[in-house]
Amino acid sequence: MRQLVLSLALSLVASAAPGFEIEELVQFPAENETAELRVISTADTELFAPFILEFQQANPGISVAYHVVSTTELMIALAEEGESFDLAISSAMDLQVKLANDGLARPYQSVQTAALPPWARWHGQVFAFTQEPATMVLSRAAFEGLPLPRTRQELITVLRDNPDRFAGRIGTYDVRVSGLGYLFATQDGRTSETFWRLAEVMGSLQTRLYCCSGAMIEDVASGEIAVAYNVLGSYAQARADLHDAIHIIAPQDFTTVMLRTVLIPETATLPDQAGAFIDHLIQTSWLRPDNGFAFPGITGEGLSGNAGLRPIALGPGLLVYLDRLKRQQFLREWEAAMVQAE
Repeated sequence: MRQLVLSLALSLVASAAPGFEIEELVQFPAENETAELRVISTADTELFAPFILEFQQANPGISVAYHVVSTTELMIALAEEGESFDLAISSAMDLQVKLANDGLARPYQSVQTAALPPWARWHGQVFAFTQEPATMVLSRAAFEGLPLPRTRQELITVLRDNPDRFAGRIGTYDVRVSGLGYLFATQDGRTSETFWRLAEVMGSLQTRLYCCSGAMIEDVASGEIAVAYNVLGSYAQARADLHDAIHIIAPQDFTTVMLRTVLIPETATLPDQAGAFIDHLIQTSWLRPDNGFAFPGITGEGLSGNAGLRPIALGPGLLVYLDRLKRQQFLREWEAAMVQAE
């Protein structure tokens, strides 16, 4: 898929780039262009491209400039620098709610958005279109001869019992720079004290800290690390070429589930076309949840039927750990546990 996307046209970030850091800028041109949607997103181009290409089939005059950034850089672009984008797509639900709460998102209403249940929308501004679990990704080779951990406590046990095998070979998000990593960690911490015991064990084994799921998955598959904790399951499942080298495990004690969301920034210049894209995402998720794309769609029943799943609620509760003092306190505790070697 990456070759297909790049064959459409790849634009490198120009030297006069904005202050926020863009990881990748890919152009999806329209043959008879009438408008260009500027999208800022934390989703990898290769995985998100099918949504764009299908949207363009129904809207052939709309080209798309797709900017890939981290969750933190997305906030810098919109909240600090006031950059003009028509859509903002992020895995960090809390930061999306904050953008809306701070008056930086436009309201949007349609038949599709009205059909969403309350847990999948916020104040007519933030809309969920995927459900993605946080998983453990394990190296098959590293766990040969060992029981596969199915819970956090079992992971603690196997790490403690085999320090020589796992020292320096564990990975997780650096929550100081990753918005999604911070979201997952705060949700884990408020759900169970087991998370803090696990963090201490991981820290004692010189855990490596990452920006994003993709890099962790690659390093597990290559054998560079043996365990990746809190990796997006959608990214791991999408890498079918790596499945012979990895195990993907949704923890049975509880599995945190993130809702990927979309909003129209206040700076949008094409809000109508942006709304049409939101409708497209909702239709793809609800009418075709098994759409064959990398990101799993949303089912009408939600996730309430599975006691082991812990969906993160889309609402004001997400703002608690974004409070400056709360964040500072959480990061101090996290660093004391996880960053013991620094």
